[in-house]
Amino acid sequence: MSDVENGIELKSINTIRLLAVDAIQKANSGHPGMPMGCAPIGYLLYKKIMKHNPKNPNWIGRDRFVLSAGHGSMLLYALLYLSGYKVSMDDLKNFRQWGSITPGHPEYGLTPGVETTTGPLGQGFSNAVGMAVASKFLASKFNKENYNIINNTIFAIAGDGDLMEGITQEAASFAGHNGLDNLIIFYDNNHITIEGKTSLAYSDDVQKRFESLHWNVLHVNDVNNLGELETAIKEAQYEKNKPTLIITNTVIGFGSPNKHNTSGVHGSPLGEEEVKQTKQNFGWDPEKKFYVPEEVYNHFNEVKAKGEEFENKWNELFEKYKTEFPNDAELFNKVMNGDFSSDWISKLPEFKNYGEVIATRAASGKVINAIKDSLPTLIGGSADLAPSTNTLMQDEDAFGKDSFNGRNMHFGIREHGMAGILNGMALFGGVIPYGATFLVFSDYLRPSIRLAAISKIRPIYIFTHDSIGLGEDGPTHQPIEHFAALRSIPGLIVIRPADANETVYAWKTALETKDQPVAILLTRQKLPILDRTKYAGAENLSKGAYIFKDSNSLPDIIIMATGSEVSIALKTSEKLEAQGKCVRVVSFPSWELFEMQSDEYKNSVLPKEVKKRVSIEAGVSQGWEKYIGDEGISVAIDGKYGASAPGKTVFEKYGFTVEKIIEKIM
Repeated sequence: MSDVENGIELKSINTIRLLAVDAIQKANSGHPGMPMGCAPIGYLLYKKIMKHNPKNPNWIGRDRFVLSAGHGSMLLYALLYLSGYKVSMDDLKNFRQWGSITPGHPEYGLTPGVETTTGPLGQGFSNAVGMAVASKFLASKFNKENYNIINNTIFAIAGDGDLMEGITQEAASFAGHNGLDNLIIFYDNNHITIEGKTSLAYSDDVQKRFESLHWNVLHVNDVNNLGELETAIKEAQYEKNKPTLIITNTVIGFGSPNKHNTSGVHGSPLGEEEVKQTKQNFGWDPEKKFYVPEEVYNHFNEVKAKGEEFENKWNELFEKYKTEFPNDAELFNKVMNGDFSSDWISKLPEFKNYGEVIATRAASGKVINAIKDSLPTLIGGSADLAPSTNTLMQDEDAFGKDSFNGRNMHFGIREHGMAGILNGMALFGGVIPYGATFLVFSDYLRPSIRLAAISKIRPIYIFTHDSIGLGEDGPTHQPIEHFAALRSIPGLIVIRPADANETVYAWKTALETKDQPVAILLTRQKLPILDRTKYAGAENLSKGAYIFKDSNSLPDIIIMATGSEVSIALKTSEKLEAQGKCVRVVSFPSWELFEMQSDEYKNSVLPKEVKKRVSIEAGVSQGWEKYIGDEGISVAIDGKYGASAPGKTVFEKYGFTVEKIIEKIM
């Protein structure tokens, strides 16, 4: 092979391989093939290439490593352990066990040194692109001549499965178009998937594909040739205006005498006998488990010392930066620590022209532009729908290779890629990322939204055209099941504001939320600005549900509604009151926020003794039974999709009129 055949480097790489093998065998579960094949890449990055400090995994100046092929998690855990992160030998021995910090796939926030939650293929790739975006944006904002305080390289390992997933194509196209030259991705080219050889389903010319996407493409013919591998990395680091894909030829299960280069080593332990033979093949004692030679410990001890040196040099540079650019330094410290101040709150608009009509998507656009100057690292855009979603920041440039300081991101028609990129931006820190599309296309984003919720990070999703009210575009564009689908994602806050002022407070809630993704659902059609001098204030949105209009005594009927249907609920209540009924109207913009309130508050809004309850929402009724109870009525759309016609007509035909709602109630 090469220089890796001899000495401490080979011993270190084989230690990584066999720690992975032993942990997976002990767990009787896992994926040994990838760590065995890619150990030289991990070794070189953590030992020689990356700027990182195991004693401070959150050091701002560090490079990032993303294991997009997250099933190979033991590669990462072994590297973190040997490099001196707070991952112990006991943690390795508890791989995939209850309560351990070494789960089957890497989880952000659980294991020190893990930068993102990966496993669903393609997600890590798109997260890496997002991290590269955030780094470029923040560098353009804060770096000065001779003061490159943001200078990160984002490294990732992706496998065949990653490259097959559609999200990777979307993210790779975005990265190439925008010239993200701080991104280096290794393609673990081992030609094996779970079902067998990749040739069963995959015959892409990866080099041509990525070159057509404006990537720099390099080849490493043998991953075990550290000289060849290191040369490729250094060449990639000098590349300008293009991200780099290093196609790295590897052998899945390298070193296993009987299972290497087979699908059998992808997702199953080697087996006790094969483990022994593999160790013998490497010249190791087959009876020793979780063995790390003393010289390997000593070799990796250098990583900690080097990491402290990296951070100390950065701190020295930043001290000089603070002296020369005190205001920039103060802002930098704040945003990187997640402190975006509260100056923006005083800039929030207030809509007082009660009775006038404005679409909540338009109100949202006014909020964005009112607060943007007070939130200089608010950055986002749309999946080619900015004029429709009202998400453009006025007087701001487009983000791109010619203007990395631009705050308007043009994601193109790449909804899934957009969501994965937003996650990477949020994970990098220092920015508040948002992305927009039509609500019906939230299906495309769902896997990334779910990972944002698992990771407890806060991208903001703007979903417009939120109901049959969008009208003529018809059933393909009219969301029906989407309220319920989004609400079913644990940890996602879904907000559907009733008017312009509730939209203001939806944004306020989103910006004040630190550890949960937030989706704001907005109308295309214009809605009346509800009279807050007569009814409850829109600030009550933060409670999830509130008494918008109350009766003089205990109500006979409680009508609950969200979004555009609140104004219908209000008109319905007025008609019922004319018939002698006591009616309470509850604006219910967010189930998740409501569930965070005390039982006392929830009972005050929905008293148990009132059994006649009605929900009005232009989507499936699923979930409303929790709030309307056994005797309640849902005015909803069940068992069918929308229709192409003017929005007002569709609402009428689907029963969302005062007369038809009263008929159903009575």
